[in-house]
Amino acid sequence: MKLGEKLRYLRLMEGTLRGLGREMSQQELARALKHDFGKGLSQSYLSQIESGARPHLTNSSRLMLSRFFKVHPGYLVDDPEGYHPELLSDLRAYQNQLELWLVGGAEQFVRDPRLSHALLQIAKYPEPRKCIMLLSAILDAPELVERLSEVLKPELAAPSNHDGANHDGVHGGTARMRS
Repeated sequence: MKLGEKLRYLRLMEGTLRGLGREMSQQELARALKHDFGKGLSQSYLSQIESGARPHLTNSSRLMLSRFFKVHPGYLVDDPEGYHPELLSDLRAYQNQLELWLVGGAEQFVRDPRLSHALLQIAKYPEPRKCIMLLSAILDAPELVERLSEVLKPELAAPSNHDGANHDGVHGGTARMRS
C-alpha cells in the first residue's frame, strides 16, 4: 500500500471514530492537527501526499501524523514491492477462520450456555481443528459418546433439548451402556 492510500484510509477511520459517518476531509484534518498540536499541515500538502505528487513525509510531519492517528511512524511509508501485511501462514490463517467461526457459533447459541461455553473452549484451545477431528473420531463409535458422557460429564447424559425428551423421544432417564 502506498503512503497516500494509507493516509486516505486513516482519514476514513478517523471520520468514523469521530462519528462523522464519512471520511475526515483533508481540510478537517489540517484544522484538527493545528488544534491538537498548535501547528499543522496544509490541505495542499496533504493533497500532494495522497495524490503521490509528494511520495515522502518529512520526519516532523510523519511524527505529527502518527501521534494524531495513533499509529507507529513506520506505518506512514510506502510498503515495499510485493509486501503483504498477512504474516500468517496459510495454516494459521485457516485456524483463525475456524476460531472465528467457533466464536460466532458461541455467540449464536448464547441461550444454551453449555453449548456456547463448549464452542468457546474449542476456539481457545491451541489446536481447535484437532478438537473437532477428535470429536469426529468419537462420533464414529456412538457407544463411546454415551460412555464418555457418563464418565466425564454425567449431567450431559440427561436430556439436552428443552422439552425434556432425549434423542429417542423418550422423556426422563438416560440410556446407559452396559459395562
